[in-house]
Amino acid sequence: MTQLQSPAEPGTASAAPSRDRPAEARSLLATAWLRIRRSKIALLSLCVVVAIMLFAILAPVLSAMSGNDPFTSNTSPEVLDDFETPGLPLPGYMYPSASHWLGVEPGLGRDLFARLAFGGQVSLTIALLSTAVSVVLGTVLGAAAGYFGGKTDAVISRLMDLFLAFPHLLLVLSLTPILQSRLRDTPLGQGSFLPMASLVIILGFFGWAYLARIVRGQVLSLREREFVEAARSFGSSHLSILFRQIIPNVMGVVLVYATMLIPTNISAEAALSFLGVGVKDPTPSWGQMLNAAQAGNWYLSDPWFLAVPGAMLIVTVLAFNLLGDAVRDALDPKASRH
Repeated sequence: MTQLQSPAEPGTASAAPSRDRPAEARSLLATAWLRIRRSKIALLSLCVVVAIMLFAILAPVLSAMSGNDPFTSNTSPEVLDDFETPGLPLPGYMYPSASHWLGVEPGLGRDLFARLAFGGQVSLTIALLSTAVSVVLGTVLGAAAGYFGGKTDAVISRLMDLFLAFPHLLLVLSLTPILQSRLRDTPLGQGSFLPMASLVIILGFFGWAYLARIVRGQVLSLREREFVEAARSFGSSHLSILFRQIIPNVMGVVLVYATMLIPTNISAEAALSFLGVGVKDPTPSWGQMLNAAQAGNWYLSDPWFLAVPGAMLIVTVLAFNLLGDAVRDALDPKASRH
């Protein structure tokens, strides 16, 4: 007769590992980071975005290392050689060299590397601040519409429809000069702050409606959840529930939208500066550099002057878009990564 073996004593070599140990819980951001690390495209786009951000932040340091600044003109024959550079297919001193790492602007001789670095600082500052304004307005108004409902929801929803109905580019083009004239006599209208402040206000104020609609839809389902009912039963105020219970639970959606809105605002700033209603010379931005290349018809005789800011703009927008896609997939609980 076969004897039954007694279970192994705890601590012995034959003891099976315990299966009752609870699985380690991960936060939403930890899970998202784990998924991002598994994607080579996501990691590459993240590295490019970080490099571009550091390039803009360290613009003064990099400019000092190159020995040039973005504002000083240099029309000496050694820099601008009257379009008679022997042996070169393009006129002028425009190619990277030891003294000018990306060459110089044709006509004025300003250093392209310094202007590109400081231009990135201006362009990214406008894009990030305008995105922050849109995210705050869209999150708060969308959450308020979904949570309170009734007349509050009706008024905010009609505002969303109104903002989404306007032709965005035409509205921004027409209102930006008006806002700049209004801000000229205020502290925001001093020096180079005027075009930057006007673009942040315009792009931020007219970019919140789509996010508000998304947040409203999420909050409509969240307001009936058990944790909201529990907060009400403990006597929490509406504002406390809204900012401590509701909004933290939609931050995944908000984060995804923000990462997608940043490249949109970078492109919008470049377009407005290119059209002459944004950042103006001598303040550098990538859109202003494109405008300078087009205004003087330098793109015909000196395509390098157009290619440098154009390539930087394309790489930046592409990297942010790829990173936004990766963040969206990482925060989606149904996304599968192989």
